Amino acid sequence: MDCTQAIRARRSIRKFRPGAPVPREAVEQMLEAAMMAPSARNTRPWEFFVVEDPELKGRLRRAHPFASMLDTASLAIVVCARPEVQTGVVSGYWPLDCGAAVENLLLQAVDLGYGACWCGCWPSPRVSTLQELLGAQSVPVALVAVGVPDEAPEARGHYDPGKVTWLTP
Repeated sequence: MDCTQAIRARRSIRKFRPGAPVPREAVEQMLEAAMMAPSARNTRPWEFFVVEDPELKGRLRRAHPFASMLDTASLAIVVCARPEVQTGVVSGYWPLDCGAAVENLLLQAVDLGYGACWCGCWPSPRVSTLQELLGAQSVPVALVAVGVPDEAPEARGHYDPGKVTWLTP
């Protein structure tokens, strides 16, 4: 699959085949793709928590009101920010950098034949609960459910020329 195909094939998958494994090698490829994302001055202000434990996955699901897909997902990858690594001129770009990492992860999942769904965590009151569950000092920005898709939703995105302003000479 090439980049154009992966972008157009990406969907938010909310139903997964329960119990279907995602091999560690595939998860590591997704994480590598995430870590290849651009970041302000290459500060790479992120860390990742891979949650395969069913009990912890259940706790994450109960802590996040929009993460019901964790009931059937094989695992969750929680993308966390480390704002303290960005100082001076790059201070504060961590939400953008982590968003780029999440998108790379989602596209790699599609390319490998897996489904994923991005659930935002920051900014919301649930951040402290998620930090506690993960034992993290970093800021949970997104929770990504990953697994073998058990649905094939229609595309919801499309090119909208009305949202483009061309500034030409």
